[in-house]
Amino acid sequence: MSNFNPKTPYNNLPDLPPAADIETKKILRKTISAGRALAQLNGTLLNLPNPTLFLDTIYLQEAKASSEVENIITTNDELYQSLVSEKTIEDDATKEVLSYKEALWMGLKQLKSKPFITTNLCIKIVQCIKQNAASIRATPGTTLSNTKGKIVYTPPSGEKTIRDKLSKWEKFINAENNIDPLIKMALMHYQFEAIHPFSDGNGRTGRILLLLYLKLSGLLNIPAIYLSEYIIDNKAAYYRNLKNVTEKNSWESYILYMLDMIEVTALNGLERLSKITAAMEKMTIDLKKQLPKIYSKDLVEVLFRLPYTKRQYLIDEHLGNAKTVGNYLISLEEKGFLESVKVGKEKLYLNRRLLNILENKTK
Repeated sequence: MSNFNPKTPYNNLPDLPPAADIETKKILRKTISAGRALAQLNGTLLNLPNPTLFLDTIYLQEAKASSEVENIITTNDELYQSLVSEKTIEDDATKEVLSYKEALWMGLKQLKSKPFITTNLCIKIVQCIKQNAASIRATPGTTLSNTKGKIVYTPPSGEKTIRDKLSKWEKFINAENNIDPLIKMALMHYQFEAIHPFSDGNGRTGRILLLLYLKLSGLLNIPAIYLSEYIIDNKAAYYRNLKNVTEKNSWESYILYMLDMIEVTALNGLERLSKITAAMEKMTIDLKKQLPKIYSKDLVEVLFRLPYTKRQYLIDEHLGNAKTVGNYLISLEEKGFLESVKVGKEKLYLNRRLLNILENKTK
């Protein structure tokens, strides 16, 4: 756009909706297929015997992927062990990922009591991610650079300007209008990233907002979807599309990217859920055959809630006292259902089948 200069604060960032055609034939076609995939995922999640069973795992995977977009790298082992064990977490990257998961849960809880996306909610989310008292950027000088150090974008500057833009942004999100919710989701995401209201954590906050919006709009009753995984696989295109909206008003390719993200991640989610439920069914059959005295539906659910479990988790589910559940875990390991791992002074038990599915390994 002619009035855009990457080195000047973009205080004249246009409000939503954009003047460009956001309902081209390509966009409308893609909206239908993305909506269909999302509806399939939603139906499958709601039909699970325990729809919330996998949420901790799914949100942790999303937190890991979203943090990876910002080059905060952890392994699944570090993450899951940190979540389950009582050992003090030393690794900063692991702390940030766990804080992201906490921020996502907090955001969903806030939506229950106040079903709106607001500036205050964004501030609470970023504070939870960063574990500090971060608020709207007040000091000037924020710029975004590419890998070569060249300034590619200077977001709006001045707290009053930023708050004003966020106020218009939240009105657009929460208003009734005739824009398809999936297209609206793409628009709100671009605008939030362009306003760039915080000194740090904008990308991660923006991606949590996508999940909250899917819940708020009724597109996904349980927002169990790994959107950030798609962004990692298509990272250059993500930043290029955002940049092209700002510089060239190229909304179509950006909206198509976001719709494809929804479609691909919904279909991947369906496949993963189907593998996890199949693994649960197989374990149920094998347990009934090999360890009939300790089998229960509740036991299988505990073993599939997270890849790692421990005695306390079984006690919490009233599966027996410490000695009884300790014997259960020993038997489960002896029969090859679990593998024990020492973390600090604790013994954790790994469900290798579940971890392999989460890491996209077939065996």
